[in-house]
Amino acid sequence: MKNRTFAALALVVLGSGASLNLQAEAQSQDKPIVVGSKLFIESGILGEVVVQALNEADIKAIHKANFGGTRILWNALLSGDIDLYPEYTGTLKHEILRQPVRDLEHLRGLLKPFGLGAAAPLGFNNTYAIGVTQATAKKYDLRTISDLGRVPGLKYGFTNEFMDRQDGWPGLRAKYDLKPAQARGLDHDIAYRALESGDIDVMDLYSTDAEIKYYDLVLLEDDRLYFPRYDALYIYRLDTVSANELALEVVNSLSGKIKADAMVDLNARVKLKKKPASEVAAVFLNTKMGFEIRSGRSSRFQRIQKRTLEHFRLVGLSLALAVLVAIPLGVMASEVRCTGNAVLWSVGMVQTIPSLALLVILIRPLNWLGLPGIGDPPALVALFLYSLLPIVRSTYVGFQSLSQTLRETGQVLGLSRWTRLFKIDFQMALPSILSGIKTAAVLNVGFATLGALIGAGGYGQPILTGIRLDDYGLILEGAIPSAVMAILVQQMFDVIERLVVSKGLRA
Repeated sequence: MKNRTFAALALVVLGSGASLNLQAEAQSQDKPIVVGSKLFIESGILGEVVVQALNEADIKAIHKANFGGTRILWNALLSGDIDLYPEYTGTLKHEILRQPVRDLEHLRGLLKPFGLGAAAPLGFNNTYAIGVTQATAKKYDLRTISDLGRVPGLKYGFTNEFMDRQDGWPGLRAKYDLKPAQARGLDHDIAYRALESGDIDVMDLYSTDAEIKYYDLVLLEDDRLYFPRYDALYIYRLDTVSANELALEVVNSLSGKIKADAMVDLNARVKLKKKPASEVAAVFLNTKMGFEIRSGRSSRFQRIQKRTLEHFRLVGLSLALAVLVAIPLGVMASEVRCTGNAVLWSVGMVQTIPSLALLVILIRPLNWLGLPGIGDPPALVALFLYSLLPIVRSTYVGFQSLSQTLRETGQVLGLSRWTRLFKIDFQMALPSILSGIKTAAVLNVGFATLGALIGAGGYGQPILTGIRLDDYGLILEGAIPSAVMAILVQQMFDVIERLVVSKGLRA
């Protein structure tokens, strides 16, 4: 039974070996230009446009989409985890640099100390706007943002980022002396549905949103000129993009090529007509730039297969590391009384940190260690930390439940402490240990979907895209395989338990 036990644990630890080979193979290739984009449709389209333009010029570029916030992308650009991403002048001025920006040359001068450059604007101003339904505008005679001050009982719903931005809700509320009944943070796409259903009365909009026309919304005039211009442009690293003369030429060639009405149309094709952003970007480049890009859409099976490998890599590697660390910690907590409570308290505290917060918190420490702050590393570390508690506690409980008589029998037989630990105590505690590993594995399958917010891929990618596009098919494309994987993982550990745990102990 001892050999089978360690063989089973080795299977858990080494189950992700294939993914390590894939990573090593990827690292051996030339480093591509990495383009990032934010968690909204327009940013994803602009990311696809520049990636396909670079690839068409035989410059290898990849797109990491759906990053959950401006600061995450900005920090990823500074650390070199990405090389380029689409941004807006108003955001740079108010949220990132937090100082006046006179013109493009002044902006470039401000970015240069960061090792960054900026291309000329793409040709449209996607400013913030405040919108209401036609019915609300008519009921309260709303034409300007100032008019909202006359109706203090309205319910406001803003994007979570807008709630805290310097150029967002705090400044808007002060500028117009607004006193709503409530102001809550919502996902941008969900806010549109909440506005339509009447759950909220007022929301923030992006002026190029396709939904404005679709829902026939009223844009309230910014009569006190609170919102600045938000001209879209690409910002990039000087040591990668600018150092590559052809890459810089490609990025600059896009400047001035996308007007506001064209951007609204691109957004509508993705959001309302459910076209993939890659396909929409290809059509635009072919039509407006004379490219001949063939946009091939992968099948659902191919997409699920790719996401399954990514998800398995996250779950397998993090669980393997947790098993190697957590079992010794659990044994130590049980055998060394003075450290037991400290170990249990420490792993318990980690479990209380919200998963999304932990993913963001890990970015800078990983950068300090010379590791990427986006992609797999932060996701793996977070999943590893969340796996510790169930395995440590189950190991601790398994050892603590051993009878004192059994321990004394080992001493009478003259067994050393280590021999008793491995040949008797560990075997008796094995059902509890495997239960903890199984719990950690199943939880990891669910937690790993959040890794998509920092570019780690997996089943979270179609779920996030589906939420963004209000596409239940895409949401289910990630949710159903995730549920199936969780069930299969649980069944796998049930089989392992039957193989390595004696029938008497299982009973």
